[in-house]
Amino acid sequence: MQGLVELNLSLFFNLVNFLIIFLLLRHFLFKPVTEHLESRRNKIQNALDEAEETREEAGRLKEKYETKMQNIRDERNEIIQKATRSGESRKSEIIQEAREEAEKIKDRAEKEMSRERQKMINELKDQTSSIAMLAASKVLEKELDAKSHESHIQEFIDEVGDVKWKN
Repeated sequence: MQGLVELNLSLFFNLVNFLIIFLLLRHFLFKPVTEHLESRRNKIQNALDEAEETREEAGRLKEKYETKMQNIRDERNEIIQKATRSGESRKSEIIQEAREEAEKIKDRAEKEMSRERQKMINELKDQTSSIAMLAASKVLEKELDAKSHESHIQEFIDEVGDVKWKN
């Protein structure tokens, strides 16, 4: 019975051929393929490293951007608060100025009314004294001279001036 493998010269040549083909393939095929795969692995690793660096840089830029945005929001809020305070201050000033002006107008009106009242009182006194003198002259039926007439008018005005007039 013969086995599957016989030890003969063809087995030896087959082994030598296999070894030669293996060495040739290893030298011309395996080595370049391995180098190509190693090169590809290095490129991929470099790309992954660059992507990681880019991601980290993006994270830093995002953080910097968020910080700037927060600063801008804070500055905006501060400007709004300043404007609000300024507006409130100006509002208070305007209200105070308006009150002062209204008080001045009121004081001028009261003084003008007082002057007009005094003027009317004086005119009324003059008219009353003239009427009284006319009535007195009719009652006495005599004509008074100018000097006497003037002294009676002044005397009457002095007496009437002491009486308080009601509005």
